[in-house]
Amino acid sequence: MAQTSIQKQEAKLKALNQKIKDEKNKIEQRLGKQIISQTNLDYADLSNDNIKSLSKKVAEFLKENQAHNQL
Repeated sequence: MAQTSIQKQEAKLKALNQKIKDEKNKIEQRLGKQIISQTNLDYADLSNDNIKSLSKKVAEFLKENQAHNQL
């Protein structure tokens, strides 16, 4: 009987982990969509290299902005 309880808890944990993963993906997609929309970027111009470059610039900006806000 203890094995069944453990299996049920593992199943709940697995479902919860999947739900967390799904929510993270939704946030990432919404963030990307908002950045593209707000900056009027053309999807045709967004190669993998462009996406990496833009995300690096956004990350640097946010990090710099956080550092200034902490002062």
